[in-house]
Amino acid sequence: MTLLNYCALVRVNNTISDRLTMAIFPGMKDLKDLTSTIADTIAPGPAVKITIPEEYDIQPGDDHAFMARALKLAEKGICSTHPNPRVGCVITKNGVIVGEGYHRVTGQPHAEVHALRAAGRYAEGATLYVNLEPCCHQGRTPPCTDAIIKAGVRRVVIAMEDPNPEVNHSGVSALRKAGIEVETGVNNDSASWLNRGYVKRIKTGMPWVTLKIAASMDGKTAMSNGESQWITSEQAREDAHQLRASSSAIMTGIGTVLRDDPQMTARLSNVADMKTEPTERQPLRVIVDSRLSTPASARILSQPGDVLIVTAPSNLSDAALYSQSNVEVSSCEMAGRAINLEALMQMLGEKEINNLMLEAGAKLSGSMLKENLVDELVIYMAPDLLGSDARGMFLIPGLDSISEKLNMEFRDVRRVGRDMRITLQILPQHS
Repeated sequence: MTLLNYCALVRVNNTISDRLTMAIFPGMKDLKDLTSTIADTIAPGPAVKITIPEEYDIQPGDDHAFMARALKLAEKGICSTHPNPRVGCVITKNGVIVGEGYHRVTGQPHAEVHALRAAGRYAEGATLYVNLEPCCHQGRTPPCTDAIIKAGVRRVVIAMEDPNPEVNHSGVSALRKAGIEVETGVNNDSASWLNRGYVKRIKTGMPWVTLKIAASMDGKTAMSNGESQWITSEQAREDAHQLRASSSAIMTGIGTVLRDDPQMTARLSNVADMKTEPTERQPLRVIVDSRLSTPASARILSQPGDVLIVTAPSNLSDAALYSQSNVEVSSCEMAGRAINLEALMQMLGEKEINNLMLEAGAKLSGSMLKENLVDELVIYMAPDLLGSDARGMFLIPGLDSISEKLNMEFRDVRRVGRDMRITLQILPQHS
C-alpha cells in the first residue's frame, strides 16, 4: 500500500505548515518529518483532503475569523439552495482547518456533512464552526446533529440559532446533551444578513423583498415615451442578473409585461466569476395581473423556469388560455380593483419564497413601498441626466409632510462599471 493511501493531502503556506503538522501529529517538527513517518502513524484508510486557503492564516482560538470563513463558504450556495438557508461549515483542530464544506443544492447533504467528510478522522476532538444551528430533525436529509455527535466533535460554535420551530434551540440542546460544548452568537449579525430572506419568511410568513431599479442621476428610469434601453452599463446589467440568480423569485407587473415584453430570467455570461455553486435553476417569475391581460405569446412565459400569474378570483375561468406547462394562474385576495399586495406576499411565503426581487414600473414599486412591503432597495445609478420630462422611479401618492417620508439607511455603495450600485435597507416606518 502506497503512502498516498495514508497521507493527508495538504495545501498550506509556509507560515502555518509546521503548525498544521504538530496539530494533527504532535511531536513531529515539519511536513518532511510527517511524510517520512506517516505510514506508521495513521491506520490504513482513504486519503483525507485538508484545504487551508492561503488568505486564511488564522490563529488558534480566533472564533470570529473561522466563522467568517464559514460565512464565505455559505455564500457559494447563494443561487442554489432555495428554499433552504445558505450554510457553510469549518472544522478545526488545534487552530488548523482540517475540513470545510457548504450546503450546495436543496436535497443534498448539508454543510456540516460535507465538512465532516472532508475532515474524516480528524473531526474527533475538533471544533466545528457553522453559521446556522445544525438541524436535529429528519427533513430532506438526516439530522446534522447526529453526524456531529457520531464524529466525536468536541466543540461547536454557531453564529445564529435557526428560527425554524422544528430546529430552534433543539439542535443546540441535542449537542449539549451529548456532552458537546456549544457557543452561539459569533458573527450573528453577518449570519442573519446572509439568510435574511429565510429568517423573514420563517418569522413572518413573507419573503424578503428587494426592489431593484436602474435610474439616471436625476432619478429617472425612462424617457417620456418609455425608451429605457439602456440607462446603465453592461457591467451593471450583468450585476443585476447576479441578483436575479440569487433570488427565489422575480416579480413584475402587467404594465411592464405589456410595455417591455421582458424575459425576466437570470442570464449570466460570467458564471465562473460568481464563485458560487453552478445551477441551472431559474427564479420563479411572478406577474401581478389583476385583469389577466398577459398575452399567451409573452416572452416571459416561454423562458426556462416556472411562471405564476396572480389575478382576481373572477378571472380564474380564463386560466385555460395559458397552455404552457410551466405557467400557473392563481387568484389572490383583492383590495378594491387591485391585488392585495400583503396577501400576495403571504401567498409567496407559503410557496417557500425566501428572497423576492421586485422589478416593476413606478406604480407597482410605489405601492409596495407605500405598504411597507419592501425591505431593501438596490439602485443602479448612471452618471447621466434624462431631464424633467422623463419618468420617475416611484409613484407614492399621499405623502403630505416630511414626517411621512420613507426612512432608509445605506448598506453599501460601490462602483459597477461606469455606474454606482446603491443598496439601502428600508427602516421600520412609524405611523
